[in-house]
Amino acid sequence: MLVTTTNTIDGRRISAYKGLVAGEAILGANLFRDLFASIRDIVGGRSGAYEKVLNDARETAIAEMTDKASALGANAVIGVDIDYETVGQNGSMLMVTAAGTAVVVE
Repeated sequence: MLVTTTNTIDGRRISAYKGLVAGEAILGANLFRDLFASIRDIVGGRSGAYEKVLNDARETAIAEMTDKASALGANAVIGVDIDYETVGQNGSMLMVTAAGTAVVVE
């Protein structure tokens, strides 16, 4: 399945629009991960644990979105937008949403 943030696909003609599709992933942050991220914030550097959580959540949301597009008979999703939000008490959970337009391209 082709997934793109653009509204067109260069060299390909869109023959059918199947509708809006979205995928969501909500992941909880781990207490130990939070502790180590806080330490890393103090001493500097990247937080590999949080980067992995973000990457996993994004991949899950995109996979859910493309599964919904396939169910509609689409072979591509265009105009994809990915949003990140914190939800839950004290922002303890991460929500990633991927949404786009399911289309059939030739």
